[in-house]
Amino acid sequence: MISLQRRLQFGLVLSLAGFTLLFLLLGGYAVRTLSESYVLSRLEHDAEALLGAARTDGQGMPANRITPVYMQPQSGHYYEVKIGDQPAELSRSLWDFDLPVPAVQPGERLVRKVAGPSEQALLQLSIGYRKQGRPLVVSVAENIAPLEKQIMNYQLVFGIGAFVLLALLLLMQRRLVQQSFMPLENIREQVRRVVNGEQERLDDRVPLEVHPLVSEINRLLELLQTRLTRSRHALGNLAHALNTPLNLITQELDDGELRDDLRQRLGGRLERIHQLVERELRRARLAGSGSPGQYFDPAAEIPSLIPVLQGMYRSKNLDFQLSEMPSAALALDREDMLELLGNLLDNASKWASGRVALDIAIDDHIRMQVEDDGPGVGEQDLPHLAGRGVRIDEQSPGHGLGLAIVQDIVKLYNGSLEFSRSQRLGGLCVQVRLPMNSTSA
Repeated sequence: MISLQRRLQFGLVLSLAGFTLLFLLLGGYAVRTLSESYVLSRLEHDAEALLGAARTDGQGMPANRITPVYMQPQSGHYYEVKIGDQPAELSRSLWDFDLPVPAVQPGERLVRKVAGPSEQALLQLSIGYRKQGRPLVVSVAENIAPLEKQIMNYQLVFGIGAFVLLALLLLMQRRLVQQSFMPLENIREQVRRVVNGEQERLDDRVPLEVHPLVSEINRLLELLQTRLTRSRHALGNLAHALNTPLNLITQELDDGELRDDLRQRLGGRLERIHQLVERELRRARLAGSGSPGQYFDPAAEIPSLIPVLQGMYRSKNLDFQLSEMPSAALALDREDMLELLGNLLDNASKWASGRVALDIAIDDHIRMQVEDDGPGVGEQDLPHLAGRGVRIDEQSPGHGLGLAIVQDIVKLYNGSLEFSRSQRLGGLCVQVRLPMNSTSA
């Protein structure tokens, strides 16, 4: 998964590092070029002075017209003047070193770097002239090793300063990027809270760029909540509305002049419809209210479910034995789990004599176990318990859909459902095993 924050930080690091490196290279080139230009302008002035002092009659260079620095041995400043076929005039600073002078035509100039006395790094300027009708070449040179050393020191200090500044800029940009992405972190935290049922919608006080996304998520959440509430209310209203006509029809059957066998068949069918209506009313009471997609928190939901079941079976005075519930919410849909456990506990409560046990444990799977102290089920009937519409005891009220619905939910989560006799309470034991991080299909 690609992190936009890391991509942005990586891009900014590359951009700033590249800019800093380019700035260092261009800055070093500019300083070196400027320094050499200054040295060349000084050499050019010295060359013009030497041109004025040069004599074409072979009498040599007048000492009083030579700059003293050219008279000191290996001073770092050197010249050589060659007039026609005459022997070259050398500065005393060269001592016995022969400075190579290139062939330069009058009006031409040549700049190059050569090695001088004691391996000095010289910047040499050679210019061709014509004086009194004779060709003349003036070559002057200066040791630029100290200058290059100063340039290197400058580049080193400048480079260290630039990289320190780069580090500060990177820290600042990282901080700015983190602050810029902070609203997205807040949105992610709010989404988690919405999933866990801790809030119903996202805060729309967000940056302009993500405001349309947050608004659309809030619209979808409100739409889903409205539809879910409407469906629950419609189902409850329908169940309540059917109760009255069903009761009237039952009364008319009891008062009407019908054959006993016909009255019995019609009464049984009306009783089945009445049980289905009661089932939906129970589901509405068990599910309660909640946000769509909310995770299932056993520690919060189960204790509130028990009083509902005790009220539905008040005559039995049931004792519910609960294990220690997981402290964190499970990545399971709240409505699915309430319907699953509601049906299991409802079934156990219906058959129990006085005790119902619920255990929820987490290892590599999520395990739920419901037991009762009722009569239990024979071994031969256990494989058929989850069949839709199957009722082992036709004399007991019920419609045979509860365990079938449980099995459907378990299949949605790729889990397993097992029935056995309870070793602890003696009645039926139902074990549900769901994979961790499972999602319904």
